[in-house]
Amino acid sequence: MLDTFVWWRGIALMIALLCGLSLVLPLPFMNEVVIFTIYVVGCNFMIGRLGYISFGQPAYLAIGAYSTAFYLFYFGSNPLVGILVGVLGGLIGSLLIGPFFVRLRSDYFAMVNLALAVVVFYLTEKVLVSITQGDNGLWFMTQMTSTPVLDLTIPSQFLAFGIIVTFFVFAFYKYLDGTIYGACCLATKLNEDKLQFIGYSNFSIRFLGFVIANTTTALAGAMYAVYLGFVSPEMGSPSRAAEPIIVTLLGGVGTLFGPVVGAIAYTGMKDVISNMIGNWELFIGFLLVFIMLVADRGIWGTLEPILARVVFPKSRNTDK
Repeated sequence: MLDTFVWWRGIALMIALLCGLSLVLPLPFMNEVVIFTIYVVGCNFMIGRLGYISFGQPAYLAIGAYSTAFYLFYFGSNPLVGILVGVLGGLIGSLLIGPFFVRLRSDYFAMVNLALAVVVFYLTEKVLVSITQGDNGLWFMTQMTSTPVLDLTIPSQFLAFGIIVTFFVFAFYKYLDGTIYGACCLATKLNEDKLQFIGYSNFSIRFLGFVIANTTTALAGAMYAVYLGFVSPEMGSPSRAAEPIIVTLLGGVGTLFGPVVGAIAYTGMKDVISNMIGNWELFIGFLLVFIMLVADRGIWGTLEPILARVVFPKSRNTDK
């Protein structure tokens, strides 16, 4: 019983934090934070567990978003089904691309993913303009129908849905960290030769991790599509390729709750500073450099051991 409580404790506190913030912060801000958190989770897993730095996350985000948009614009009206279609699109895309990409390491993996982002952006903006509507985008807000229990067409109820999805996403990744597969993911990052020596396939481990991470990214894209009721090529713009990596570093690479902390900090800084100065990107860039120099493990990576000693002194190593 105690072990079960300890296992769920960190996730429950994170959900409680999101619920508490939703009472005092603007609704659009919280919806952005929740979706952005899910977006960053996949990137965090690839960097922290597989050792992959990907500049192609906007491509997988766009695949999920456009899969959902195509369903809601051309075929159906149920946003829940649309999200499932977006996740399925991300899964299929990852299964098709993964066998080629995961054979690469280091800079080559990063660059080939950036190239994919450029290709997907060009396809949605120019080549497939007859079905994507190009820069005009696909508008389907008025076509979506209400859903039972939680109506995803209502922003406040979409936030509740998003928090529930976030709960299950974090529970899944926490479970994954505690499995043999989770240990193998870390081993393939740190010592792939030794992992291969004891009989495990580095390719299979990386391929599965690639599929899991990018399907999670596609889920975020599908949720963006439903929340906005609109999708355009800008969502998958290569110019935004560094965002999930920056937020991962800001929150803490490889930490379970780094994505939510990084998403809150990054989105908050962006919203506040952009209202004060025009060139907000430059200011945030300097601020991020300062934060990373002072706290090289990220915000959560730095605060976690301190909070563990203060709040849970008897079980400080339980939560990641």
